[in-house]
Amino acid sequence: MIKVDNLSKYFGDVKAVDGVSFTAEDGKITGLLGPNGAGKSTTLRMLYTVFKPDSGTASIDGHDIQKNALQVKSNIGVLTHGAGIYERLSARENVRYYGQLHGLGGKALDTRVDELAELLDMQDFLNRRAKGFSQGQKTKVALARALIHSPKNVLLDEPTNGLDIIATRGLRTVISRLKDAGHCVLFSSHIMQEVAALCDEIVIIAGGTVAACGSPARLLSDTGEHSLEDAFVKAIGSEEGLI
Repeated sequence: MIKVDNLSKYFGDVKAVDGVSFTAEDGKITGLLGPNGAGKSTTLRMLYTVFKPDSGTASIDGHDIQKNALQVKSNIGVLTHGAGIYERLSARENVRYYGQLHGLGGKALDTRVDELAELLDMQDFLNRRAKGFSQGQKTKVALARALIHSPKNVLLDEPTNGLDIIATRGLRTVISRLKDAGHCVLFSSHIMQEVAALCDEIVIIAGGTVAACGSPARLLSDTGEHSLEDAFVKAIGSEEGLI
């Protein structure tokens, strides 16, 4: 479970995140939805300890993101926006390396890599060098790295960016399976259709603040709209950035 309480981050005079609060529960998919530049990625970066908050607190499975950063890192799997992979290594070697960083090894690690390869449909390129991989293949490798240590919480920053329709559908299936297995899944997106197709809870962020949050049904009720797209536009007060 991820709990965020009044989290803020400033870059000079720019309020990138300004008092964001929400909860992402286990066994649910929570989406951070907002226009480009709304503060979604900055929020995620604070949660996975890359950025230090200027104020506010957050915890992951009860571990404070600042006071217990090592425990937080062991309890999360992160797919960053535009995550790179080592092109001179094969897909298997990329994933094994991250497993070793998390203290895995031997037969247990190899078994886990094979499990992820099946889950993500990577068998055809698992033992190929990563140089020349398609964006979809790179994303699958990066996601396998994020899941190698079986983290309870999975943070995904615009995971379908650059993927074609088939790869996007496949990734949505994987995200749904993570939910069904009891994981807490938190991902950012500016694509309404993506959030509507997946999320149990939606946190709408605009201008670094939470404009609205709740289940899709609650958002429709609170805004008095009949579609999530209209609810989103009403919540942020603008159609700018909506795709």
